[in-house]
Amino acid sequence: MPDLHSQRGNSPADAIVLVGGKGTRLRPLTLSAPKPMLPTAGVPFLSHLLSRIKAAGLTHVILGTSYQPEVFEKYFGDGSAIGLELEYVVEAEPLDTAGAIRNVADRLRSDDAVIFNGDILSGTDPRALLGSHRDAGADVTLHLVKVADPARFGSVPTDEAGRVTAFLEKSPNPPTDQINAGCYVFRRNVIEAIPAGRPVSVERETFPGLLGAGAHLHGFVDAAYWLDVGTPAAFVQGSADLVRGIAPTGALPGPVGERLVLAGATVAADAVVDGGSVIGAGAKVLPGATVTSSVLFDGVHVEPGAVVTNSVLGKGVRVGAGAVLRGAVLGDGVSVGADCELIDGARVWPEVRLPDGGIRFSPGT
Repeated sequence: MPDLHSQRGNSPADAIVLVGGKGTRLRPLTLSAPKPMLPTAGVPFLSHLLSRIKAAGLTHVILGTSYQPEVFEKYFGDGSAIGLELEYVVEAEPLDTAGAIRNVADRLRSDDAVIFNGDILSGTDPRALLGSHRDAGADVTLHLVKVADPARFGSVPTDEAGRVTAFLEKSPNPPTDQINAGCYVFRRNVIEAIPAGRPVSVERETFPGLLGAGAHLHGFVDAAYWLDVGTPAAFVQGSADLVRGIAPTGALPGPVGERLVLAGATVAADAVVDGGSVIGAGAKVLPGATVTSSVLFDGVHVEPGAVVTNSVLGKGVRVGAGAVLRGAVLGDGVSVGADCELIDGARVWPEVRLPDGGIRFSPGT
């Protein structure tokens, strides 16, 4: 591998953000928008990531898109409004992580690229990650986080100098609590060596191949906030953590607190809205209703006495009086009748109308 000493220091790096996934675990919400564009703490999730990238001094950002690619450019344009230079590269077919990275190689300008997964909410400092990569003279640097239950993940052990020694599949007794956090720094020539035009897995092909060839893979381990927001429960948690200031962002459209109420929304004086909930623009939470640790998109209407907890409600959803939603995901335009109960992972597809009392998990009165 070529010497890296001339590439260290404060020279610029490109940022690559991978936003091509279909977000199937978040359906029905992702039927109408890509996962990184879902309203999260008042703005598209991607806005929070881009704010962190900008704060790190990375200004040239390449978005690797696939599913509904036009949505990204329509919202962010060339990036000038947020102080970034954005480029868009569309995958004609899904290429997996390494394939998607290779697909943007012709847009790179710098010797190093910092690569972000568009569904990870992280508090790590990209500047520190890049500095560690350059100080180590590494070919690739991986952000690693320590987790309480590493058996749920593949693990990434490192030696005393921080050099990655293996990539291990899930096992009951992993030798380390370090896992791949989905953020990397790649040297440009490593990206250009990835096979082009076909799906390539970074975990199963690229990283093991680099290790086998004697490349220097470095592990950057920190204890910063980290969350994969790919499931409804994690999405709700991530939004609430942003609202409450637990997760860092420069894009929150309001003060940190127990709730975020967007423009034109109304919350009755005796309604309870807390737990980092977001009330979308033009939404209404009527007297006696309770909204806790939930995300309400624009135009949602919550009738008196309804209870919404740990749930995500799409645009224009109506929740009838006395209804109970706990851990529910409702697509755009859903109408939930009075006294319905939707709990523990219930999902309702867009425009479905549930009659009063139509679904219950208790006998009622």
